Amino acid sequence: MALPRYRRVVVKLSGEALAGPAGTGADPASLARVANEVLSLHQLSVQVAVVVGGGNYFRGRMAEGWGISRAEADNIGMLGTVMNALMLRGALTARTDSDVRVMTAVPIHSVAEPFIRLRAVHHLDRGLIVLLAGGIGQPYVTTDYPAVQRALELDADALLVAKQGVDGVYDSDPKINPGAVKYTTLTYDEAIAAGVRVMDTSAFVLANEQGLTMHVFDVAALGVMRRICEGAELGTKITAKA
Repeated sequence: MALPRYRRVVVKLSGEALAGPAGTGADPASLARVANEVLSLHQLSVQVAVVVGGGNYFRGRMAEGWGISRAEADNIGMLGTVMNALMLRGALTARTDSDVRVMTAVPIHSVAEPFIRLRAVHHLDRGLIVLLAGGIGQPYVTTDYPAVQRALELDADALLVAKQGVDGVYDSDPKINPGAVKYTTLTYDEAIAAGVRVMDTSAFVLANEQGLTMHVFDVAALGVMRRICEGAELGTKITAKA
């Protein structure tokens, strides 16, 4: 069997990917599907860490509607990411004997380890699956920027961005425009110039500066994560300028 093209990857997983058709909370079938996809990478001998979002429970931008501050709302959202990481760990440990660790940017010692970069790298080198929750522990930041930051901190070869309901980056919203054209490849400069909304601009800027490769794909497409790591050009690949 040919070696995978990536030795270590970080998967950016939105909270909505775990919510299923309802769009909120957690759906057992969606959780099981995501767990199987993550395990498919581990079985390929790819070292894998997962940055988990919390949008299926609460988003910072919901603050105004609830009459609370944005900082408070973001703190609630960070706790949502911890809940998702714990549920994903449960789904993974039900399917594998491999060790799965949850590490959080916000210390919650009774349920997870604090994120310490060298400890996380050590876990990955030993073949553990690492689930990263709590963003970077600060408000006013979505999980986009922390996903790029963690990928760089962990010296990942690529960031796999699992999107809900879209299979890559398009020149316009494919849900509104049936004629929208999907990009196979993009540079970060091109994505920023085109106003691509698939991730925060700050995440694109950091990934561009540090030369991090990113793959954007549909989380619901079975086997795509593994096939990307095997070398298939699926979804949209975003890179720094050559």
